[in-house]
Amino acid sequence: MIVLRTGIHSMGLTVGGLILTLLCLGVNGSQSVHNIQWLPCQFVDEKVQVNNEGHPETQYIHREALLQFGNAGDSALYPTITFLVTASKVDMRRYVEGGEDKLKCEIRRYSTGGIVMRWPTVGAQEYDVWFTCTLRHTEGSFVVTTFLRHTPASPAKGNVDYLQWITVNDRELLTTSAAMVVYTQTPSVEVGFLKEPILHCQFAVDHKQANVTVEWRLQRHGERSRLFSYSSRTGKSEGSGVSFKAIGTGNASFKLPLTRKISEGTYICSVLVPPLYGSHDIPVSLSEQPRVSLNVGSSLSLILGKEQKVTCDAEGYYPLDVNIEWYREPARGSPTPVFLTNILYSSHRLHQDGTYSLSAFYLLQPGLEDSGYMYTCRVSHKSLLTPIRKSFLLTVTEPDSTMWYVAVIGFILVMLIIILWLLPQFYAERKAANKRF
Repeated sequence: MIVLRTGIHSMGLTVGGLILTLLCLGVNGSQSVHNIQWLPCQFVDEKVQVNNEGHPETQYIHREALLQFGNAGDSALYPTITFLVTASKVDMRRYVEGGEDKLKCEIRRYSTGGIVMRWPTVGAQEYDVWFTCTLRHTEGSFVVTTFLRHTPASPAKGNVDYLQWITVNDRELLTTSAAMVVYTQTPSVEVGFLKEPILHCQFAVDHKQANVTVEWRLQRHGERSRLFSYSSRTGKSEGSGVSFKAIGTGNASFKLPLTRKISEGTYICSVLVPPLYGSHDIPVSLSEQPRVSLNVGSSLSLILGKEQKVTCDAEGYYPLDVNIEWYREPARGSPTPVFLTNILYSSHRLHQDGTYSLSAFYLLQPGLEDSGYMYTCRVSHKSLLTPIRKSFLLTVTEPDSTMWYVAVIGFILVMLIIILWLLPQFYAERKAANKRF
């Protein structure tokens, strides 16, 4: 695959200025997406050739274009490739939220896979040419794919397909009509265990009583399984998770059962209205935040010469990757923290619910100079925006000499008492022995 990039070089600065102006309009809020009359787009053109081995090779050529909304016969707003979208029962703008500065627009050619049929609307022809226009929210809020139908002035010679596309010139205006939209408000989903998320998938067609087939499939570890299918032509369905009544209104959203580890994968919503086939891939990943705890309280007092094993536990996290670090820093002031070495780690423990736990141990053998330092365990994980920190303040004291003296004196007094108690018995036994002799 070869990717080329081209454009109208002599007008590049002006096109760039136009795009900047459009983005500024969105930022200032003077126009919303619902009533916008144009959008800058990338037209990903294709040039396909068959190599010496009989295999097709595709060159993707990125060309500057404009998506313009209006009526048939309107002139192009700017001398560049213009896709004029005329009014129909499907308007891609109604599915878009936010300003156009958050949109990424891409237009591609669409092959019907050799299926030649007339789209059932007024003015459609068997030789119609198809394009897809995809609007993506740059922050991942939605993806909208619209099928644009273009009717050339006259039929092209031969079958128009990926091996013989119609030519699109640099300043050409192509009048199109939006025939079908497939969109999702959940381009990707991250969810915890034992949840029931809804994967959003919706569609709209520009004519009633369309022959619609809806399918949901799951791709996981290189294998693809069918979760649900429905055909309006036969009225038959297989699987579950989608409301039949909702499909009638264009809502094909899928409700996952309680999420478990095996729920991860890429869920594919597809809508077939011959000859058009639209789909969206929705990756679903599971994520659980770790619960972090220490085996000591917020403060720890040790006598000089004593040692203490401190433990930092991270429990119930998913996925597996987690990072636990110990460091210390003065309780006051802000010098660079010193990360501790000689940390011992347990193995990852797998729980019945699919989550993991890990422990990090550190043996404290403090001197007096360590007193007043804050010791912190920092846990980082994919599910956390910022690491979790658990800390304790260490206080180290010398042994109490007063207590030592008290102990010694106490020992001496006890010994004296014992001696004073034993001496009378000793003398009594000695006197009794003398009398016998």
